[in-house]
Order: sequence, then structure tokens, then C-alpha cells
Amino acid sequence: MTVCLFDAYGTLLDVHSAVKQHAEALGPQAESISALWRSKQLEYSWVHGLMGQHQDFWTLTQRALDHALAVYGIGDEAIRSNLLDAYLNLEAYPDAVAFLQHLKDNDIPTGILSNGSPDMLEPAVKAAGLSELLDTVLSIEEIGIYKPDPRVYQMACERFSVVPSSVIFMSSNPWDAAGAALFGFRVIWVNRNGMPQEYPDSPHSTSSRISRRWQTFSTEEEAEYLGTSRMPGIRQERFTMPVFRA
Repeated sequence: MTVCLFDAYGTLLDVHSAVKQHAEALGPQAESISALWRSKQLEYSWVHGLMGQHQDFWTLTQRALDHALAVYGIGDEAIRSNLLDAYLNLEAYPDAVAFLQHLKDNDIPTGILSNGSPDMLEPAVKAAGLSELLDTVLSIEEIGIYKPDPRVYQMACERFSVVPSSVIFMSSNPWDAAGAALFGFRVIWVNRNGMPQEYPDSPHSTSSRISRRWQTFSTEEEAEYLGTSRMPGIRQERFTMPVFRA
């Protein structure tokens, strides 16, 4: 059985859409605030993981926003509240919706594997219109360890009762793609911003979007990525994947 799993934030959901909804109130520094918010959110998850002092992702998301607003001298509590509400109602990328619909139409098991906590994932997935397109939403809160710890990817295998090579995983986060690939998942790094490769030893492919990546093949044929580019130094894989034509 082939299972298709997705990271949530930045892959299916546009993490910067929260600030975009309130850009006028934030002024010309809106984009910078959004970038700092995101970078601190991730940094805090890694730091707490290394310290062995787990804090859920929603708590870290709030702390990261507080830091970003403080850096830019914004103390308006209403703006903070509006941004946090918006983060629970992030927009889905159009290509994500189309591809998930294709997978559902072809009875291919799907799920989210996210660092997000359940109390933020549930409303976000519902607001983005993805609830009916996913078979499961997995949060690291089940084990209290953040990606890219291999135990997170193992949790997904156990949930679907599959071996790592049966999982196709897509993430826009290069560190997540690298960790999943080294664990044994079949990985596509969804490089939406055209960033350079950071993990050349990680066996994954890259694409600028979620769709335009599959071509028709049988279980005996070698799977190829349609519209993707192989990263230098990455070993070629043989495996089967679902059919999709953009």
C-alpha cells in the first residue's frame, strides 16, 4: 500500500497568509514580521527539543509572534489577537487542494504529519477546506517530539502499518524533507520559493509546487517525477507512486 503524507505549515497551508490578512494594520514591516514570526516559531521548537523541555507548537507560535511584534515595536493587543486568530484560519495553497482531491478520487490514503498541536491543526484544516480530503491528521503531540526526529516518521508508519518506503512524503521545509528522506520515506521537497539545496546528502527530489509531479506508470515500471529536477549528488530511486497529470 502506498500512503501519501504531507507536512501542514508551508506545504498545504500558507503560513504567511495570517499576516497578509492584516498587512494594512502592520504597515510596511508586515512581510518582515511574518518572516521573523515563522523563523522563531521553528527555532523555538528545535531549541526546546534539544533542551528536552517540550512545549506544544501553539504555545511556541504565540511566543514567536510576541517576539516578532516586540522587535518591531508593536504592542497593540488587538493586532496580536487578530493574527493568532488568522493563524487558525490559514489559506490552503490551490495546488494542495487539487492534488488532495485527486488522491481522494483514486482512493489513495492521505494524511498530515505535522509539528502542529491538535488544537491548532483541527481548525486550520477545517478552515482551509481540507478535512474531507484527508484520512488522518497526525500531530507530534502524540509522542512529544518535534520533526525531524526519526521517531515522528516512525509514528506515521505505525499508524498506517506500512514500512518507510511505502510512504510518499511532501514538505516545503528542507530540514523536514531531509529528515524524512534519511528515515526512508520517498520524499519531494516542495521548494515554493526556489531556494538552493541545503542538504545535499539527503535522497529527495524537488519541485516548485505540489502538482505537476506524477506520470502514469504500472507497478512494474520505474516511477519518475514529472516536472521535478533531481538534486546533484542524490541517488536515483525505484518505487511506485500514484497517477496524476496536472
